Amino acid sequence: MHRPLLPALLLGLLPLTGWAAADTYRLDPVHTRVLFAIDHAGYSQALGTVSGSEGVLRFDPDHWEAATLEVTVPLQRLELGDAKWNQATLAPNLLDGERYPQAHFVSTTVKAIDENRLQVTGRLTLRGVTRDVTLDVSFNGTRRYPLPPFRRTAGFSATTTLSRSAFGMTAWSSLIGDEVQLRIEAEASLDRSAAPPSIVPNGSHL
Repeated sequence: MHRPLLPALLLGLLPLTGWAAADTYRLDPVHTRVLFAIDHAGYSQALGTVSGSEGVLRFDPDHWEAATLEVTVPLQRLELGDAKWNQATLAPNLLDGERYPQAHFVSTTVKAIDENRLQVTGRLTLRGVTRDVTLDVSFNGTRRYPLPPFRRTAGFSATTTLSRSAFGMTAWSSLIGDEVQLRIEAEASLDRSAAPPSIVPNGSHL
């Protein structure tokens, strides 16, 4: 092989080797939950959860910058502990759950802060409005789940803060705070059936 061609060939293979080490995980909707907190007239922080999120995470813990995440959150599964509260929160002047039954997040960049902490930035679509959101994420590790079918499982904890008015929810501003604190606990199982991403000639992935 002509020597000047060797470095170019090796550089061209770098995207392939990076992706070869990455694995695909699917969120476990039973063990993934979104907790939200919002001020209730200055008296307390109203707490609610949303269960049943689904999504795909592809990552190699040695190369977090190449990780990707896509998640769908079923807002109809929102739970505030009271049926009337649930209905009011999903009403057209707030989440408008009938027209927009899901929230959707797609990562754009992943930055490793240290061995176990990440910043995941992406596009969150909520109530038909899309905004950039950054999650502060703790990587809790991967290991084999102790019960059948013993799948390799990854765990994550994440936090962020949203402005509800930024997503078009301005109703009840004298009663409900604008700042929404989110805490996310997520588990994802290794999907061995997932095909590797397609590679295009310029080295990017699809």
